[in-house]
Parts: sequence; C-alpha cells; structure tokens
Amino acid sequence: MTTTGSSLTAEELATQPACWRRAAELAGPSSAALPAAGERVAVVGCGTSWFMAQAYATLRETAGHGETDAFAASEFPYGRSYDRVVAITRSGTTTEVLALLDRLRGHTPTTALTGDPATPVMQAADQVVVLDFADERSVVQTRFATTALALLRAHLESEGALAPGLKTLAEAADDAERAVTEPLPEGLVATEQITFLGAGWTNGLALEAGLKMREAASAWTESYPAMEYRHGPIAITAPGRAAWMFGTLPEGLAEDIARTGGQLVAGSGPEGLDPMADLVRAQRLAVALAEARGLDPDHPRALTRSVQL
Repeated sequence: MTTTGSSLTAEELATQPACWRRAAELAGPSSAALPAAGERVAVVGCGTSWFMAQAYATLRETAGHGETDAFAASEFPYGRSYDRVVAITRSGTTTEVLALLDRLRGHTPTTALTGDPATPVMQAADQVVVLDFADERSVVQTRFATTALALLRAHLESEGALAPGLKTLAEAADDAERAVTEPLPEGLVATEQITFLGAGWTNGLALEAGLKMREAASAWTESYPAMEYRHGPIAITAPGRAAWMFGTLPEGLAEDIARTGGQLVAGSGPEGLDPMADLVRAQRLAVALAEARGLDPDHPRALTRSVQL
C-alpha cells in the first residue's frame, strides 16, 4: 500500500531525512551544550519528547557515554543528583518542563532542545539548542522529535560512542528516504489493533509509534518491551490484529505471533531499516489510518500543540 497523504502532518513527516542530516551537521557545534562523556545525565520531556528521551538515555548508557535516566518532566526525582539535565520541548512553552527548569536553576546545569527560539525556554534553560528547521505547525509531533533524537545520536557518534550494532546516522537518514516512499505493509489500515514492540533503545520508539496512532487516528494501540509481550499482552493479538517490532525480533517470537493468527510487521533490524526510519513508516500509517477513517490528522481530537496549565 502506497500513501502520499495530503495533510500537513504527512508533508512534515516526509522531510525527516533532510532534517536528520542537518541535525548531524549541528552535533559538533552544539557539543558544549550536550552531555559530555562521563556526566551523569537525566533527560526529560512530555509525551513524544519523553519517549525520545527514553530512546536516547538507553543509547547513551549502552554506548558507555555515561549513566543516563529518562523521566516525564512531571515525575522528575528532585532528590537525585545529576551533572546535567536535558529537556526536550518542541514548543518551548510546556508547563511541566518550564517548572522543572526553573526549580533546577542555580543547582544543576540544564540544556533544552527546542523548535521555537521565541519562547520562554530560551531564558529558562542554561543552554539551548534550537532546531527551528524541524519545528512543525502540526499538533502531532513527527519530525521535531526524531530530529532531536538524531542530534543526540549524532553527538554520540561524533564522540565515538556508537552503541553496538547501531547504524550511523547517515545510514539511518538513507533508510528514512526509503521509509517515506516505500509501500506500507499490506492490510494494516484495515487492522483492528496493533501492538508495538521494542527492546533497549527501541522501547521508546515503540511507545512513540503507539502514541502517534492514538493521536492522529484514535486507534487502539498498545506498546511493550518485546520480551514482556509473551507475559500477557500477546493474548490481545489475533486475526485482524498485528504486532509491529522495532529492531531485532527476539528468537521464537515470530512463531508465537503466527500461532495467534495475527500479522507480524518486522521491517527494522540489522538487515532492514534503521528503527528510527521504521518509526517514519508508523507515522505514515497513522496518517493513512486517520484518512481512511475520515479523520483529520492535522486536528486530532482533544489535543493542542502545547500543554500550558
């Protein structure tokens, strides 16, 4: 199934390969604001940004760059000590992020990644990396979130901290070019339910894929670590439903899913797309499903571009 998409969301998500390459160019000049090797770091965000924080935290720690935790901004453990806190905020106006940065001022160095340089986060954080070329008019985040992760990933790569088995960001961007244009897996638009699975850093991507489907298409989706899927969640998979794996599929899981009668989607891993590029496919599916249901992915139900309380 090929989808072009006429929505603003579809147009913006298609620009991700170029955005990632531009982020890679910024990784070196932005190094002073980004976590140094050995620093104990917390990465925070809300919604999509939180899931990108989870992916980066695992990538950084797995690569030996330093102990790294990820938190929803509202759940930050103020009793812990960190060398740096990195906040990911597309809008630069999210209440929980600004409150956290204000509370940390003068105690813990902070860095913010944002898409809008004309917002309060510019004064709230000690250092700011502006990714305005990846900002969006859409309510539903696609390119800003992945570009923030691309910047952080490129920084690790420039520091020689590439996680084992991880493709270079240049390779990931090439894969994203394919993900933007290749046909989506057959039958998914008609699928009743999808469970997204990840392992390690791709857990954050699985969570984000599920969120995109819920936001844009009001779809029934769930997300789990791949090895936890057999501890109960597999019971939901059945004919007319699907399981989508980001990264390498655990041994025996394909056979287990086949026995449920559900559809398996496993397009990323060592021989396939980079998992970040596979997330682009999930974003495209969310838009396609919204349009198939007569919904407008640019105006999702009950959502605004930024939560300001």
